[in-house]
Amino acid sequence: MPHICLFPGTFDPLTLGHVDIINRALPLFDKIVVGIGLNASKAPMFSAKKRLKWINDIYKSEKRVEGAVYEGLTVDFCKKINARFILRGIRYVSDFEYEKTIADANRTLDKNIETIFLTGEPKYTSVASTIVRDIIRNGGNAEHFLPGIVFKTLK
Repeated sequence: MPHICLFPGTFDPLTLGHVDIINRALPLFDKIVVGIGLNASKAPMFSAKKRLKWINDIYKSEKRVEGAVYEGLTVDFCKKINARFILRGIRYVSDFEYEKTIADANRTLDKNIETIFLTGEPKYTSVASTIVRDIIRNGGNAEHFLPGIVFKTLK
């Protein structure tokens, strides 16, 4: 059975921190699905279609990574795509506390799906989509936080 992993998030926008986690997780899994979760309580800056295109463009030559858009519970989407693992990136201790709560809830919902945490490279710890959106909204240069493909589409 292949080791399929879901990396869920909003990816609004996809940052170098996200790409770092995906790239470092590649040796661990046969396939990584970067899942753009749609959340009715959030109003994203970028459309799901644009975020999906960024993922697919960045990983067009890496067949083990694919983008997807989903709604509903993450564990339900895992079942749909046969993923037994959920990947989450951790920057700070506070991230771990929040992510552990979600991992515990997911484990309660489905004991067959395991959450894997990877810590981000120190150079990306300050890279958060919320901060990047603020930089973009206020006309700042977000180039240092974004993959080239993403940055070029913002011009």
